[in-house]
Amino acid sequence: MDLGQGHFGDGEVIVRQVLLARGVAQDDLQRHLSPTLRDFLPDPSEFNDMDAAADRIAQAILSNERITIYGDYDVDGATSSALLIRLLRDLGIGADYYIPDRLLEGYGPSGEALVKLAEAGSSLIVTVDCGAMAHEALAMASDAGVDVIVVDHHKCSPELPRAAALVNPNRLDENDLAAAHGHLAAVGVAFLLAIALVRTLRARGFFEDRREPDLFALLDVVALGTVADVAALHGLNRAFVAQGLKVMARRDNIGMAALIDASRLKRAPACSDLGFALGPRINAGGRVGESTLGVRLLTTENAEEARQIAAQLSALNEERRAIEAEVQQAAEEQLAAQHNRAVHVVAARGWHPGVIGIVAGRIKEKSGKPSLVIALDENGEGKGSGRSIPGVDLGAAIIRAREEGLLVKGGGHAMAAGLTVEEGKLEAFADWLDAHLESAVARAGENREMLLDLAVAPGGLTPDLVEALDGGGPYGVGWPGPRVAVGPVRLVKCDIVGTDHVRLIASGEDGKSLKGIAFRAADSEMGQALLYGSRGRKLWLAGRVKIDDWGSRPQAELHLEDAAFAD
Repeated sequence: MDLGQGHFGDGEVIVRQVLLARGVAQDDLQRHLSPTLRDFLPDPSEFNDMDAAADRIAQAILSNERITIYGDYDVDGATSSALLIRLLRDLGIGADYYIPDRLLEGYGPSGEALVKLAEAGSSLIVTVDCGAMAHEALAMASDAGVDVIVVDHHKCSPELPRAAALVNPNRLDENDLAAAHGHLAAVGVAFLLAIALVRTLRARGFFEDRREPDLFALLDVVALGTVADVAALHGLNRAFVAQGLKVMARRDNIGMAALIDASRLKRAPACSDLGFALGPRINAGGRVGESTLGVRLLTTENAEEARQIAAQLSALNEERRAIEAEVQQAAEEQLAAQHNRAVHVVAARGWHPGVIGIVAGRIKEKSGKPSLVIALDENGEGKGSGRSIPGVDLGAAIIRAREEGLLVKGGGHAMAAGLTVEEGKLEAFADWLDAHLESAVARAGENREMLLDLAVAPGGLTPDLVEALDGGGPYGVGWPGPRVAVGPVRLVKCDIVGTDHVRLIASGEDGKSLKGIAFRAADSEMGQALLYGSRGRKLWLAGRVKIDDWGSRPQAELHLEDAAFAD
């Protein structure tokens, strides 16, 4: 779609074109223009074990049993835990929670921890964002006489662990409708369980003399967990995030409001803020600080406590950035010998396990290949985290490697995975992974062309255009933000800002100019071409358009992802 000089008319026309380009059928446009839960929410009973889980939790509520929520230490785990804790509080139940320590306990339910919770009086434990592959731990809990309900979204093996119920759209025995929701984050699955629980309690007369909880008020944490866990933003997830952002803007959740303030946002959060400002702060607690901070923040009812925790998380996030930069530099030094690898695997002693997932993501973005970063301890055991690219199912590969004896533990989903590996098997694992995924990575590389939604002259790059394109959001993984080509232009100015960002001003044949920035691009082929090889030449620039509101009036700018010579 070429919009020439940028005279746009009806913004809905632009939004409809964006939706059509993302695979929405012509007769389904209206539902996607403004995604709501009513239009996208499935019947929770379609999911295996959902009714059994709701029945067991309802029984625990009616019998006043002690319930513990066992969550993971990342944002999805924290938001999933907070959702169920807040729901149970509204139902008159003060649930306990347990968040494992990343360094001391690692990922997933620990059998020892589950048994201790049972001995302390919990007769029902609900694991969130973990447990799908915890066969040994759940068997220990069952032998100890405690019921465990698993609420997860990670890959499952054909044989499921022993549990009172296991709710996971990625179970291999799910029906087609439930399996179509395999892109949900764990917090999204937890929200479906919340609906099923309230419905079950309603049928048992629980609300005859008390109000029903406002489930929509929980959508702020659903949105945060969904975006921060990099879940695909299509279908139900778009509805979760679109509606959750509206709830977040109301600032009813004291902890969420404190988190927004600590992130120095002067406006209601946008979708991108969840992934780049709010989510990293919650994650910082589990990565380099205290794993319970995120849950405490999102469930507190004390404004001063919320402010203190949010400030602590912001400080930990700064500490995390410094640690991450050190590991990033060391990891990239190892990549020089891996040019021919389909999958990058780097490992070293002394790396902080709390940042390896972030570094894996950075390497993946730079190289365009699946990447794993492994921190080895003094005993020769490595904790690893991986990030993948579209079209390459890293989680399934990690599970298979574990089944073949190359890993101590391992699991995940298509785009991210975690593992434990013995140092002596590290080289064999890296070789196996490279051979196993080589063809999938090659196919994915063949499909890496940048798809553009429209082309404009510099004068067409306006705040009105940005606003119109935003109407097709929220955008994220699986629902990419619109990419715009601008040109032809000549560079008026181009330099480096910060450590390695490329900033530019370009002018077009329409007599208008634009501002652009390419983040972390100074050392890239594109960055070098812009800085040193484009003098006097015409260019097409491509990327995403954003609002720059630093000046007296908002202006549109281009966040560059690619550039090409026009002559």
